[in-house]
Amino acid sequence: MSDQSDNASLWGGRFTEATDSFVQRFTASVSFDQRMAAQDIRGSLAHAQMLTGAGILSAEEHEAIVEGLARVQEEINNGDFPWSVEREDVHMNIEARLTALIGDAGKKLHTGRSRNDQVATDIRLYLRDAIDAICEELTRLQKGLVGLAHTHAATVMPGFTHLQGAQPVTFGHHMLAWNEMLERDYGRLEDCRARMNQCPLGAAALAGTTFPIDRARTSDALGFDQPTRNSLDSVSDRDFAIEFTAASALILTHLSRMSEELVLWTSAQFQFVELPDRFCTGSSIMPQKKNPDVPELVRGKTGRVNGHLVALLTLMKSQPLAYNKDNQEDKEPLFDCIDTVLDCLRAFGDMVPHIKPREARLREAARAGFATATDLADYLVRKGLPFRDAHEVVGKAVAEGVRLETDLADMSLDRLQSFSELIGEDVFDVLTVEGSVAARDHLGGTAPAQVTSAATDAATRLESR
Repeated sequence: MSDQSDNASLWGGRFTEATDSFVQRFTASVSFDQRMAAQDIRGSLAHAQMLTGAGILSAEEHEAIVEGLARVQEEINNGDFPWSVEREDVHMNIEARLTALIGDAGKKLHTGRSRNDQVATDIRLYLRDAIDAICEELTRLQKGLVGLAHTHAATVMPGFTHLQGAQPVTFGHHMLAWNEMLERDYGRLEDCRARMNQCPLGAAALAGTTFPIDRARTSDALGFDQPTRNSLDSVSDRDFAIEFTAASALILTHLSRMSEELVLWTSAQFQFVELPDRFCTGSSIMPQKKNPDVPELVRGKTGRVNGHLVALLTLMKSQPLAYNKDNQEDKEPLFDCIDTVLDCLRAFGDMVPHIKPREARLREAARAGFATATDLADYLVRKGLPFRDAHEVVGKAVAEGVRLETDLADMSLDRLQSFSELIGEDVFDVLTVEGSVAARDHLGGTAPAQVTSAATDAATRLESR
């Protein structure tokens, strides 16, 4: 039997001529949707079980379908499956092969369903598995960050605003800031997974089916929370794909921010951290170069995922109900988004635990730029000076420091007292970078004790997932 006659047996009864060969290639999706084969087979098994329970399939037909689909899965796993572009997509390829293996029972499998609700179910199953895998990688990366935070809870480094030295923080505190971004990402993925975990099977082409199906049974068999509520929306909804891609764009945005800092921190101008050689490359002409290629590439891939989000939003923006062929274009952006996010998280999960901060250099940088100026202002406020007056006093002291090229902590007591008689010998306790970070001893602050406590809490949350 030829491929074209196979197609005719699946959907071609209405047609009087064969599909143009170019149109076959142009409209086919099997080259990329075959990655959903396992989910398609899983959905077919649940559908067959439900049809049998409803008396639509006999026990013998059900057994043949189960055994036939097992054979199909084995062929796919072994690379022996005869994928055909003429059969258009993963669904028709599997159904045609099943029918070739078991005969008429294979033709009965499609009773009470359409490719419209079939693909809507497959995508949800596939994306649900992908979200679970991404959440595992997120957790692994977060554990790496929290581990660094524990180790470097007291390692002083400069904190920045406007990329200018602002106030001292600790390296551990900075790692926990990165972790907070990823914690929100994890929550968004959980929300997305929960919202999409409804089963479209039974919606058929758009209006449901005349057969006495049990949608709750199919939904339960596939691990969904419940069936979808409206058949029109069931086959045309791609909100879950857009929502996932939006969450992915935020994940890559966060990784991109981390990447930018790592690129800066590894430069000769900063020298804040060192990355293992295995995550870097050299130059073909400059023998001294050690390029942070992993962070740079992750930073670049952010645009790729952002582009997929725009593509999916544009794809859906004018579609009338219900299913349209446009929706075939949802898969390649979605699949590439999944692959990109997983690869980037894996790269960071492997690399981050091995980042080595240069502690002496970080402390030196933390002292630059009059980083404890706010601490001096707070000191004066505690001595009774209104904050705005204290701000002016410290501003004058900083101006003098700029003129003398001397940090506040290195000025003599006499010089500091020339700006305010409230300044005493105890002022030097707050002008050191260690004193500055230790003073911020409250929830969310950068005091080493608070960083250690926050890292412990974060580790506990991660272990409970």
